[in-house]
Amino acid sequence: MDVVIGQLFTGVSIGSILLLAALGLSLTFGQMGVVNMAHGEFIMAGSYTAYVVQQVISGATGSLFLSLIVGFLVGGAMGALLEVTLVQRMYHRPLDTLLVTFGVGLILQQLARDIFGAPAVNVVAPEWLAGGVEILGAVVPKTRLFILVLAVVCVLALSLAIRKSPMGRRIRAVVQNRDLAETSGISSRRTDVTTFFIGSGLAGVAGVALTLIGSTSPTIGQSYLVDAFLVVVVGGLGQMKGAVIAAFALGLLSSFVEYSTTASIAKVIVFVAIVVFLQVRPQGLFAVKTRSLV
Repeated sequence: MDVVIGQLFTGVSIGSILLLAALGLSLTFGQMGVVNMAHGEFIMAGSYTAYVVQQVISGATGSLFLSLIVGFLVGGAMGALLEVTLVQRMYHRPLDTLLVTFGVGLILQQLARDIFGAPAVNVVAPEWLAGGVEILGAVVPKTRLFILVLAVVCVLALSLAIRKSPMGRRIRAVVQNRDLAETSGISSRRTDVTTFFIGSGLAGVAGVALTLIGSTSPTIGQSYLVDAFLVVVVGGLGQMKGAVIAAFALGLLSSFVEYSTTASIAKVIVFVAIVVFLQVRPQGLFAVKTRSLV
């Protein structure tokens, strides 16, 4: 029983990491139809932001919470810059968008190597995140619990912003009917930039969270990019609740399969399961009927 509970929490932990990585992508890919291959590099930027902030601020706790804010702003600024300079010219050319953002991602990786070097760097976690917490007989690392709480906070904040704020209403209006929204006086261009800023900013937050469980390198974002795309596709394009369910479902499946096999075999089995699922339900868990966010 302890093994089952342990693997259950491991799966939830993996799911929360996948959710953080995929949440921003659900906006930019699901809502705007942009295949942003540079999303992984925005995650990387968030990780290196945490590293830089910790070099400036000695306290690990203060630097962590400041990094979450600065990481969001850095990732968001990079995404907004990418949207204004390149992506806005290719909204109706998805293949070109894929190739261009892939090239931008490679440039950002090389830029990180030039600035920070190829070897991985580490960010020191606060002392209160050291060790684990015993839950129902299973020991769960505190860092994983923190990431789970952070993922829940991000989902709730994004959901409230989309549902309740004027900005969220403008985003929903543009997504549902761009022409009608513009007729009503809503600037679709400003809304596009705002959406890209938020989605990329969430990638920066994910990057900061990843520094708590591993080293930071120029390729850290690429390690999570494919999984993030899979979460968005399985959940259904633009469906936040679908992304939440898909992230935790894939995390649990990966955890239990990996326990009885190896990490590589588990990766293959999860991928095959996704392919089979998409053959049955190609639109994902939730079909897009109105292109609404929730």
